[in-house]
Amino acid sequence: MADATMQGSGIQKPQRKSSSYYRMRRRCVRALQIVALLFVLFYTLFPYYWAFVSSTKQGAALYHSALLPAFDFTYYRQLIDNPVFMRSLLNSVYVATTTTFLSLIIGLSAAYALGRIDFPQRRAMLMIVLMVSIFPQVVVLSGMFELINWFGLFNRPSALVLTYLLSTVPFTTWILTTFIREFPRELEEAAIIDGCSHFRILMKILLPLMGPSLASTGILAFILAWNEFLFALTFTLTDENRTVPVAIGLIAGTSRFEYPFGQIMAASVTVTLPLIIVVLFFQRRIVAGLTAGAVKG
Repeated sequence: MADATMQGSGIQKPQRKSSSYYRMRRRCVRALQIVALLFVLFYTLFPYYWAFVSSTKQGAALYHSALLPAFDFTYYRQLIDNPVFMRSLLNSVYVATTTTFLSLIIGLSAAYALGRIDFPQRRAMLMIVLMVSIFPQVVVLSGMFELINWFGLFNRPSALVLTYLLSTVPFTTWILTTFIREFPRELEEAAIIDGCSHFRILMKILLPLMGPSLASTGILAFILAWNEFLFALTFTLTDENRTVPVAIGLIAGTSRFEYPFGQIMAASVTVTLPLIIVVLFFQRRIVAGLTAGAVKG
């Protein structure tokens, strides 16, 4: 009766799409997702692959567009035999590791205070931390230069640790505050009833639960300190105190007309390897830390 009424009124009943249509649509969507993923992987990984290919070529072969590496590791052997570069690599390891360690200690303490302790200026303090973290380096360069001279740290790796804390501590504080806020307050309330202090709550209860967040935040702070160039170039003068980014920037050819492209690519690949190793070693904790708090139970 309803079909006859619809036909009499001129209204056509919409046809139902078959199951094969929906299967085909799902396959097309999945194919588009795979193509997009492959494009993103190619866009992000090809520069690193090209750097490795260029680092294994010699002479005129550098200017040929061959996609396969020549497997000539002369430039890598020269870097290993170069005491200046190896010293710069050790300086970068020291500066980045010390900066990350201090940033996590200071940031964790500040994050607990900002995330768990109620005081009137807490929101204002969070805004100040965020504002400090987005300041350009050039803005504080002259002030940090005077401060480092006053402490007597000029041309020392310790000067870089002090300056890098200016950018890593606000970053780690802001990120860790977000993680700490996700923990239920019942944990602290039970600990306070048992007589625990705030320090013991942080060290014995919250810290064991924050392994993934500390790993992901620490890796990002380590990368920031490892790749920094402006402060390292300004506050260090001699080769034995420079870090790797500055050492790569100062690589020169045998003459004023030669651009040492192969040496620079070999140094870039060598410098990237520690970051890849660290990320692969902590990859599970990094993923867990980045996804923590995304879904509340």
